[in-house]
Amino acid sequence: MTPALLWLIAGVLLIGAEVLSGEFVLVMLGAAALGAAGASALGAPLPVDAVVFAVLGLGLIFVARPALKRRLRLPHELKTNVDALVGKHALVESTVDAHGGQVRIEGALWSARAFDETQVIEAGQTVTVMEIAGATAVVWAEP
Repeated sequence: MTPALLWLIAGVLLIGAEVLSGEFVLVMLGAAALGAAGASALGAPLPVDAVVFAVLGLGLIFVARPALKRRLRLPHELKTNVDALVGKHALVESTVDAHGGQVRIEGALWSARAFDETQVIEAGQTVTVMEIAGATAVVWAEP
């Protein structure tokens, strides 16, 4: 067997083994082995193949792998619909207390009530949405 074929087999096996690990190390080494196979196919001697493998392997592991992992990292939780409103700031349109009122959240008018039953929040104040209970925003104004 020629060195190019051996490098090619090693590269394919390493890339295939990546399926089991999922850490992007074996695929980087597999790509480095494919690079060494290319160098060998072009007639490079075995020590040059080994240097190509080492340089590509280290470069891919320490440069490409972290960038790839950052790119593929999923956000912890994507909040949608009313869950995305919790924590947002709203403008009080009509006085909000424990029994009712209205606030404007991102341009939309919502029924609201105070999170703290003792709070009375006057129109024009900015509040924080603590939760959404049905169609009512439960809000809190910093004292």
